[in-house]
Amino acid sequence: MIERTPILNVATHVIMFSGLLLLLVPVWFAFVASTHTMQAVNAIPPEFLPGDQFFTNIEAAWTRADFATKFVNSMIVAVGVVVGKVAIAAITAFSIVFFNYRLRQLAFWMVFITLMLPLEVRIVPTFAVAANALSPFQVLMNLFGITALVEAVSGVRVELNWNLLNSYTGLILPLVATATGTFLYRQFFLTIPDELVEAAKMDGAGPIRFLRDTLIPLSKTNMAALATIMFVFAWNQYLWPLLVITDTANFGVVVVELGRLIPDMTTTGGGIPEWHTAMAATLIVMVPPLLVVVLMQRWFVRGLINTDK
Repeated sequence: MIERTPILNVATHVIMFSGLLLLLVPVWFAFVASTHTMQAVNAIPPEFLPGDQFFTNIEAAWTRADFATKFVNSMIVAVGVVVGKVAIAAITAFSIVFFNYRLRQLAFWMVFITLMLPLEVRIVPTFAVAANALSPFQVLMNLFGITALVEAVSGVRVELNWNLLNSYTGLILPLVATATGTFLYRQFFLTIPDELVEAAKMDGAGPIRFLRDTLIPLSKTNMAALATIMFVFAWNQYLWPLLVITDTANFGVVVVELGRLIPDMTTTGGGIPEWHTAMAATLIVMVPPLLVVVLMQRWFVRGLINTDK
């Protein structure tokens, strides 16, 4: 029996539209600012209706921020992070669910606990590792006396060094581990019937073949949901690229460059920020993740609610 609750329906719609307004009003003001001149944007009272300078401001923002190069860099980073996260999450969850070894649950919970440690919390040690990705191995070699032994035998001191700063590897590699993706894949793999696993074994399928031919095709919706979330996450990265990239001409990304469009009032000696150009650049930067979410919406929802499993 379906109860008729018109008052609750109205209240629900009011709350929903209120939330929609809270989301859309800032976007509307950004759009309006991108269509006016600097004088109109800084006028009081502010403008609430669009002007006629939209394409002029878009062109100025694209040129000043060098978005032609920065968009390519951001796309490389976002796609690299997505591929890395999806692959590592699938392999990690596959190991935890389908291999019976000691401490596998402890390993899963140790991975899951890292959700409480975002990049901002571990930024200093992560930067230290990025400055020399082989430093942990150097520490182990020194600890176990391997460095001293090699130096005593050959007279050569081994110094391992792999600098990831100012590189696509440095932008991508520290971001590819994902506890969220591992959890999502694990929950799906737990729904795989034991009969399917046994049938694959009887068919002579090994672990790699079972993962490639059975699990990956079945988890396409999970993969799409995870890829959508992680693309937006990677595209919007600001702090990590700001730290590891000093060669902004070759490796800069759009979000960091967007911040540089607003002059630092403490170093430039004052002046009026060109908000109309900055807002136009903001709209440009919003387009790729917005398109990904819109195009992947159906797969994203199916991957979260498991409607086809």
